[in-house]
Amino acid sequence: MKDLIRFGFVIIIFLNISCKKENELDDSDIRFRYFNLEKAGWKSRLHVQKVENIAFQATEVPIQYYLLKSMGNVDLKKVDSTYDKNKTERVLEFTFQDENEEDLLQQKFTNLDYESSVKYMSFEMDKDFYVVTSKKDTIKCNGALFERTFKIAPNNKLLLFFSGIDPNEKIQLVYQDRLFKKGTLKFRFKEPLIKL
Repeated sequence: MKDLIRFGFVIIIFLNISCKKENELDDSDIRFRYFNLEKAGWKSRLHVQKVENIAFQATEVPIQYYLLKSMGNVDLKKVDSTYDKNKTERVLEFTFQDENEEDLLQQKFTNLDYESSVKYMSFEMDKDFYVVTSKKDTIKCNGALFERTFKIAPNNKLLLFFSGIDPNEKIQLVYQDRLFKKGTLKFRFKEPLIKL
């Protein structure tokens, strides 16, 4: 009887140790993926088009980047599970810059007074963007965040949010410029940002 209890106790300890090792491996796998994300240089995956004196720049930003910034890297399993719930979201950073580094919200660029230009960038500009997937689905922008620089930085930046896109889907961002009247611009993201 004592031998049976000892044998059961040894089995329980063995199972407990194996479960801990398995969990540690899962955590190291997650750490490795996020380490690679950090070192991948996602900012280098940008697309620039210049029309007359304005440079339009689009960059895809990984969702994991924002999750790590807001949640930290202490509990990566929690970050990873949050990513799994939000992996069909896409964030694109869109920047406008004059070649002479003048403020593009001035009336001479937009034909609107400065305050109206700011209001347009803040509340209306998200309607000027949509994404086309490789399956030819058209997805409208869910919203945009205009980052005010108060004339300190030479550029204007929007963060664009899209939902319902497979994380491995190739996308093309389409911008119909109504503010500067430069026409329709297309930015093709040929490869998924991160292969998981």
